[in-house]
Amino acid sequence: MIDGRPFGAVYAARMRIGIAGISGYTGIELLRLALGHPHFELTWVGAERAAGKTLDSTWPSLAGTRYGSVVIENLEQTPAADLAARCDVLFLALPHGIAARRAPEWLAAGLTLVDLGADFRLKDPAAYKAAYGLEHASPELLPGAVYGLVELNRAALVGAKLIACPGCYPTAVTLAIAPLVRAGLAPQRIVADCLSGVSGAGRNPGPRNLFCEVAESAAAYGIAGTHRHVPEIEQTLAELGRGPVDVVFTPHLVPMNRGMIATVHAFPAAGSLPSLADLRALYAEAYAGDAMVVLVDAAPGTLEVRGTNRIFIHVAVDARRGALTVVSAIDNLVKGAAGQAIQAANIALGLPENAGLPLHALVP
Repeated sequence: MIDGRPFGAVYAARMRIGIAGISGYTGIELLRLALGHPHFELTWVGAERAAGKTLDSTWPSLAGTRYGSVVIENLEQTPAADLAARCDVLFLALPHGIAARRAPEWLAAGLTLVDLGADFRLKDPAAYKAAYGLEHASPELLPGAVYGLVELNRAALVGAKLIACPGCYPTAVTLAIAPLVRAGLAPQRIVADCLSGVSGAGRNPGPRNLFCEVAESAAAYGIAGTHRHVPEIEQTLAELGRGPVDVVFTPHLVPMNRGMIATVHAFPAAGSLPSLADLRALYAEAYAGDAMVVLVDAAPGTLEVRGTNRIFIHVAVDARRGALTVVSAIDNLVKGAAGQAIQAANIALGLPENAGLPLHALVP
């Protein structure tokens, strides 16, 4: 049931959605996907620094469209009751800290919240403080927040009112390695090397997204376990494997607009290395029926998933070194953010899971 209505009764309805954080890359990607969604009606957009501006002054590509002249509202000055009167679902593409502070009043007003930020991903408020440098403003909400990694948590998302969408790196790494963890083939420690496009650094200008700093260069950052996504990955894998998993994680910034590659290595116990055929069968079974997961015969590139909500996964066996290698590719703004948020919201609202989600890549 959703607000007293059977799930099936929701299909004919238009769900009114708001997007908070419309001035960022994730916000505009949410808008792009929402406008093509058969069951969504965009009824509110908000931000802080862009408040009072029209959408087409912030995003010139919207000039001449029906939404170009829509005025961006100030999120902090919009009462929760007003938001709830205009929206059924609020997508939050905000810096960490804001959603945690405002979520109680939004939930009390009856809104369904889909948080694309980090505020509700970690179940331990101490871990949140260690990673993000803030005391969690609403720790009482953490146990009830549903982690929105759809392929691993689909049943829990049905009817959810507070969805914590995974980060882009955790999506690419976790879906790549999850079948191995569940099967006991990734004991104790995995190694994950990842590459991300510059849009993952956000829209605010800085050394990590200035053209002269990024073009024709690639650089590692957040090394030696210091990246904020490490505890999120480890938390999810520990739940899958029913025990701690250490993740040696090294992200790299590479000169492309969007896209992400994760190369993940696991080292099974001696004598338990599967054949390639068995490994492929394991993954085929794990993701049977998941339209957004595609198992491919060669290591994928980011161009193959650009603009889509799909993840491509390739598996390999290094018998000489006793290693299993999994390569995954996603679009960090879609499957790694906006598309995954909509996929999770679809399930929570009783809509077709893949509604409004692109499957075909933007090539070239």
